[in-house]
Amino acid sequence: MIKLGLVLLIICAISAFILGVTNDYTQGIIQARAHEENVAAIKVLLPEAEEFELVEDANVTGVTDIVEVYQGTKNGEVVGYTVKSNPQGYGGRVDILIGISIDGIITGAKVGDNTETPGLGTKIADAAFINQFLDKATTNEFQVTKDPQRENDIETVTGATVSSEAVARGINRSTQLFEEVLKNR
Repeated sequence: MIKLGLVLLIICAISAFILGVTNDYTQGIIQARAHEENVAAIKVLLPEAEEFELVEDANVTGVTDIVEVYQGTKNGEVVGYTVKSNPQGYGGRVDILIGISIDGIITGAKVGDNTETPGLGTKIADAAFINQFLDKATTNEFQVTKDPQRENDIETVTGATVSSEAVARGINRSTQLFEEVLKNR
């Protein structure tokens, strides 16, 4: 019994060592690919930009619900920013990524990972909802409503008001960050 236990212990120790070495070796590759995928996603949202640099300013990274901000440049000049936020939705955090031109216009928006109700709350990622934010100025706050009357009113997804409000809240935080901090950098 002891001999069998020792053999099993040796096999487990060797396996754990191999897995640790493999993890250390592939971790850099995985992070590089994740960064490339992230840059590809933000390039779609801010098509004018050719290069993106992560903004690591304390005034940016400490804002509630803001995950990361990339500064987009073309020929050395800032053309805009992409902002990733993750406000609380109905089923958990909702990742939202938006592109903002230096002129203060939303150039792209995308809902990423979320745990909203399948078939209902997940409709916040549909083009019919998220495209309502495109080409709008960052100076006004977006309001979710069932009957949009004003320019910055956003029509809610029926049956998913909390999820719709989460998206609007994340985009409002992103545009507020742009107005208060980013456009004056």
